[in-house]
Amino acid sequence: MWTAATTSWDSDRVAAGAEISDVVSRIRRFQTLTIIWMTAEAALSLWAAWRARSPALLAFGGDSAIELFSASVVLWRFRDHSAGQKSERQAARVAGLLLVLLAIYVTAVSIGALLGYAEHSRSYAGMAILIAATLVMPWLARQKRRLSAATGSAALRADAAESMLCAYLSLIALIGLAAAAFFHISWPDPVAALASTPLIIWEAREALKGRACGCH
Repeated sequence: MWTAATTSWDSDRVAAGAEISDVVSRIRRFQTLTIIWMTAEAALSLWAAWRARSPALLAFGGDSAIELFSASVVLWRFRDHSAGQKSERQAARVAGLLLVLLAIYVTAVSIGALLGYAEHSRSYAGMAILIAATLVMPWLARQKRRLSAATGSAALRADAAESMLCAYLSLIALIGLAAAAFFHISWPDPVAALASTPLIIWEAREALKGRACGCH
C-alpha cells in the first residue's frame, strides 16, 4: 500500500510539473508573439507619425515602444528564473520615466499643432495600424489574463492590463485620425493625442511604483 501511495503521489507531482511547464511554454510563446507584434506596431506607427506629423500616432507609437520593453522584461522573467524582483522593479521604473518623457513630449507637440506650428497630413497607413491594434491587442490581453490566472503571475497580469491599455490608446488615436481625414479638419488629431496622455501618465505612475511588471 505504501508503495502504491508513493507511486500515486509521484505521478501526481510529475503531472502537475508537466502542466506548469506547459503553461510556462505557452506564456513564452505569447510573450514572443507580443514582442514581434509590438516591434512591428511601434516601428510602423512611429514611421507613420513622422510622415503625417501626427501627435496621436506619436503618442500611440511611443507607448507601443515602451510596452515592447515591458513585454521583453516579462519574457526574461519566465526564461531566467534567477532574475529577481529587484531587477524587475528597476526595469519598471525605467519604463515609467520613459512614459513621463513621452507624455511631456506628446503634450508639447499637440499644443504646437493646435497653435498652428505644425501641419499634419492624413495617414491611411496609420489608421490601418490602429485598426489592427484594436483587434489584436484585446485578444492578446485575454490570453495573458487566462495564463496569469493559471500561474498566479502578477507580472503577466500587469502585462495583460498594458495590452488592453494599448487597445484603448489605439481606439482614441483612430477616432482622432479618422475625424481629421474625413472631415478635413486638423484639430481632432492633437486633441486625441492630448486625450491619450492621462492614460500614459497613469501607466507611468504605476510603473514608477514598480507595478508595471506586477511588482508590489
